[in-house]
Amino acid sequence: MLGIALYSFWMERYRSVTRYGAVSMERKSTDEKSGRHPSGAAVMRTDLTHALIQAFFEDWAAYGYGGISLERVATRAGAGKAAIYRRWPSKLALASEAIDDLGLKLTDVSERGSLLEELEAYLLMMRRALRHRLVRRILPDLYAEAARESELAIALTRLAASRRTAGTALIERAIARRELNANVDVEMALDMIPSALYWRIIVTKRKISRAQIERQAKALNAAIKLL
Repeated sequence: MLGIALYSFWMERYRSVTRYGAVSMERKSTDEKSGRHPSGAAVMRTDLTHALIQAFFEDWAAYGYGGISLERVATRAGAGKAAIYRRWPSKLALASEAIDDLGLKLTDVSERGSLLEELEAYLLMMRRALRHRLVRRILPDLYAEAARESELAIALTRLAASRRTAGTALIERAIARRELNANVDVEMALDMIPSALYWRIIVTKRKISRAQIERQAKALNAAIKLL
């Protein structure tokens, strides 16, 4: 499911930026301040890079992808627009990198002892992501962009593929443990795993408790074994 990814990973990665607020523009090197020519290329500040990506998602949530203003993004991050173009040549390049990184963060469910345990871990990861205020606002726009075959199509396809690859690995581990038959319908299983949670949190905007996550994992565990 596109964007399921959208990220506890974001928030873990950029938490320090949001905690302390926008950062200042990239400082000139000591050599520049003293009037001497710098001896090497300027080093990109990672805190400013993180602040710019966070500001990009904030702007996306507020205005939709089509309404994103890179000038406004820079202002949100406390930087100049040039700071963006030193890192990315375009809005699409920035969005593509952010989405790719997001996919890596959201598809990492490490091996556990059973299919049930891995399903529960996957659902908990999804819940963390889907409950975030930015995720709830950006996901519908991501689906809209996918439907209209926008310039983001390639990045969104890679994001979906990353999630499916991680889900397939989860199913294959269960097959190796002999919890599932080798001929299990993997595609249907991958469709089933995130669907109910997405519907509850994003579509109907209801909360889901840890106990409900555990029950949902048990239901999925039983259902997948019938495929």
